[in-house]
Amino acid sequence: MKYKAILFDLDGTLLPMDYDAYTKGYFGMLYRRIAEFGYTKEQFIGGMWKGVESMVRNDGSKINADRFWETFSGIMGKEILEHKTTIDEFYETEFEKTVIYTTPNPDAITAVEYARKNSDLVILATNPIFPEIATRIRMGFVGLKPDDFALVTHYENSCTCKPNPAYYTEICEKMGIEPRDCLMIGNNTEEDIRAASAVGMDTYLITDCLICEGEMPECKSGSFNEMLEFLRNIQ
Repeated sequence: MKYKAILFDLDGTLLPMDYDAYTKGYFGMLYRRIAEFGYTKEQFIGGMWKGVESMVRNDGSKINADRFWETFSGIMGKEILEHKTTIDEFYETEFEKTVIYTTPNPDAITAVEYARKNSDLVILATNPIFPEIATRIRMGFVGLKPDDFALVTHYENSCTCKPNPAYYTEICEKMGIEPRDCLMIGNNTEEDIRAASAVGMDTYLITDCLICEGEMPECKSGSFNEMLEFLRNIQ
């Protein structure tokens, strides 16, 4: 089956990682950048997670970035907004160091090339809980860039998050495509597979960095190399 759009997850899919270890390392780096302002580590990381939760619960009425900062500043205090420049500078100057919590994947470029040959659109459907700059930098860890995709989701251009099926509906509406004509490739059974399947997308579960909650879903699945063969042979 030839697809009109092929969607890729990033973390744990194109970019191999242990997501828990990555998040712990990333939050730790960011906290060290703003610790001088007197916030405790528990307060800061707790506030970050609450901000993420608010994005995951977003009902589509405003962009995820606004959801995050409303919640985060409500917990940390409005003065955190005065330090947003420092946080932005962290992404510009230090975030790239989080590469130490990931694994190289030279075949990520090949996967995207195969997808581009076998579909009209290739989309980076990474959970839009990161700023655009952080998403671009993480893509760069595996040699990818925004121009490789018709759309890259991030917290400044999205109003929903995984595992809400509305995230996939939002993408389809934005790109003028039907879910039934799409293939979603990811490593998370809930966020990438069940949520995409719920709106009618075909799915492929990559098992190298598998995140599985509950039973394994019934779908195409295999290692990253097996997924490459699947993409290469799409008719």
